[in-house]
Amino acid sequence: MGAAASSALTRLRFALPASAQPRAALLGAAALGLAAVAALGAAAWSTRGRRWRRRRHRRLQQVGTVAQIWIYPIKSCKGVTVNEADCTEMGLRSGRLRDRFWLVIKEDGHMVTARQEPRLVLISITWDNDQMTLSAPDMKDLVVPSIQPSTNAIRNCRVFSVDIQGRDCGDEIAQWITSFLKSETFRLVQFETHMMGRKSKEIFQPFIQNYQVAYPDCSPIMMISEASLSDLNTRLEKKIKMEQFRPNIVVTGCSAFEELVTGHICLTLSWLCCRCIMTTVDPDTGIITRKEPLETLKSYRLCDPAEKHIYKTSPLFGMYFSVEKTGSLKVGDPVYMITQ
Repeated sequence: MGAAASSALTRLRFALPASAQPRAALLGAAALGLAAVAALGAAAWSTRGRRWRRRRHRRLQQVGTVAQIWIYPIKSCKGVTVNEADCTEMGLRSGRLRDRFWLVIKEDGHMVTARQEPRLVLISITWDNDQMTLSAPDMKDLVVPSIQPSTNAIRNCRVFSVDIQGRDCGDEIAQWITSFLKSETFRLVQFETHMMGRKSKEIFQPFIQNYQVAYPDCSPIMMISEASLSDLNTRLEKKIKMEQFRPNIVVTGCSAFEELVTGHICLTLSWLCCRCIMTTVDPDTGIITRKEPLETLKSYRLCDPAEKHIYKTSPLFGMYFSVEKTGSLKVGDPVYMITQ
């Protein structure tokens, strides 16, 4: 990836003009990927007025559809697939089911993810009647209410060196997670909407957009195309699943790294997704290898040397988005590329 291409990529933002709306609500479109940058790099205009004027002269070319929508209630645990979700400023929501609004922590408040405890990925979640049921190998199912009692303590937590709060989910849940992981004492906390989220300026340097998140790594939405995974799998001896990359939105019908999405929303690209040892955790076994697919990604998905101060030595796979216009998103929604 060239420096000019990835720099332009971080500034791209698109929305359908009213004259081209196929629905009553504004249909947003966000284009990303190497080919999109090559074709539309000149579209990163300097003023909002010029951007909107030029958008009127652009056309939509349908290239695929939204294939999957994933919500990961507890950070690092298994995701829940949904057919439809609200795309809020803090990520995907289906009823009270929220993306990464629950977090496993140590007693001192520091987050715990599958990087440290890879067997977290074996905890599966069922959501029914606005309550969460946890399941794991050799463990009895446990119900977690979607709303915690106000008498439960609010804990100060630490997520990637940024302070954030969470409501403690109680001793029974803490004991269940601790018994399953069998390493040290852990607790589960829940983010509540009145709490202050982690600000983008605390996460990204340099500062890109102004938004907040609860416990996701970087931004409200992460997206990958099926073609990008297929391209990676042609280079791997052992094929891997999409679940290993934990995207919120999976799109199909696009070429590799041409990842786009539309719906009753408008998304703004925040950052390219830097990949770490989390991708080497097998979602079916909970075993971490610290090798593949990370080593293969490093062979062809590193940033331009001029941008090493941003991405360092991490390979790039997937895209992070902030939410410019909230709305609903469905499996089967058309996927567009914006062209001249």
